[in-house]
Amino acid sequence: MNKFISDSGFCSRREADKLIDSNRVTINGVIPELGTKVLPGDEVRVDGNLVKASAENKSDRVYLAYHKPVGITCTTERHVKGNIIDAIGHRERIFPIGRLDKPSEGLIFLTSDGDIVNKILRAENAHDKEYIVTVDRPLTERFIQAMAAGVPILDTVTKPCTVTMQSKFVFRIILTQGLNRQIRRMCEYLGYGVTKLKRSRIMSIRLAGLKVGQWRNLTPDEMHEINSAVAGSTKTAEDAKHKTDTAVPDKRTNHVAKRSGNRGLKSDRGPERSQVKNHSASSAKTSSRRAPKR
Repeated sequence: MNKFISDSGFCSRREADKLIDSNRVTINGVIPELGTKVLPGDEVRVDGNLVKASAENKSDRVYLAYHKPVGITCTTERHVKGNIIDAIGHRERIFPIGRLDKPSEGLIFLTSDGDIVNKILRAENAHDKEYIVTVDRPLTERFIQAMAAGVPILDTVTKPCTVTMQSKFVFRIILTQGLNRQIRRMCEYLGYGVTKLKRSRIMSIRLAGLKVGQWRNLTPDEMHEINSAVAGSTKTAEDAKHKTDTAVPDKRTNHVAKRSGNRGLKSDRGPERSQVKNHSASSAKTSSRRAPKR
């Protein structure tokens, strides 16, 4: 049932689970039991609104790259002021893939394809995400080395990553994980405060060419790369359970107590050329359009 709802483009599978748990979903007018499957001809509704089945070839799906401004919140909750859905103003029902903190800016993907959201967000995919970070005091080689080696935050140690100094106050970091406010927490642990954070790249897709507040459709080549990258991804926690039940336990957390040489804590979480839309307050009403059929 959750797959049917997410495949329809109504919301992500995670959000569909919440709707089901809240008894907001009906099948043929009846609140279904847990695990009920949607059969051909069934009428599925959320809060009384009909949910239509998706096209099998996903030709009706929308895939966007957006330069999120500071102050925009990555939520589909329309009552939240400055939510990302109203900021973009797309005519289709879309939702963000992952998130980027409200105080941060940069590249984020949005889509109407709930299935691909779950694939991309699976931690084992380890996709590169690049950020440009400005801090509140001069950088040192010791700080760069500590960030790259891993910092103890949130009861774990961050994975080793690539960190390069760009200027006195600016560094570039490439992550393959997305802990909550990870970069900010890492910097804080080492005694630095983040004054600006921009995500410049996701996999090989870069922010370049998109001004703040603009979005564009992902190109066929970019979608091919994304689909190839997530081809082996599990879609849900249930699908992943079989793999994790037999996996070797992760011993990284055993080293947290030993990594006391560093002090300090937050995370936030790039595109080929294509047509661009600018979604400022004055143009939000004219910015929406369908993605080209694929």
